[in-house]
Amino acid sequence: MASVAGFSLLPDEIMQPACSDGSPGFPDDVLIVEDDPIIALDFEETIRSFGAKTIRTTASVAGALELIAERAPDLALLDVGLVREKSFAIAERLESLKIPFVFVTGYGAAGVFPADFAEVPRLPKPCSSEALQALLRGRSDSSAGV
Repeated sequence: MASVAGFSLLPDEIMQPACSDGSPGFPDDVLIVEDDPIIALDFEETIRSFGAKTIRTTASVAGALELIAERAPDLALLDVGLVREKSFAIAERLESLKIPFVFVTGYGAAGVFPADFAEVPRLPKPCSSEALQALLRGRSDSSAGV
């Protein structure tokens, strides 16, 4: 059981994306926070091919917080190391709104993650389309590290 920002959540609870009808399944609205435009475009195209209706992308903490304030996503993919900042402030905001998120990062299992986010699911960069799809569908895929 993970304890994040004062909440005790099981990994399955963290990764249950919401659909527009409120049932678990594929998220309709995905937020991608990624500072590498090629990686962001690849994620966007891949997620769109899975059937997501809305995909919003930004490369900064401020941009992500603005997009979240405009409309909360069903799920967010967060690159940890942005150009001059880390995405942990975004993670804190998503956690407070109970929006599932995943760190997508080139950092290893240890390292730069605050204790509050130690149990948040992660995908390595690069990751396979299959691992990304399994994650977005809310399934656990041990080969993807989630």
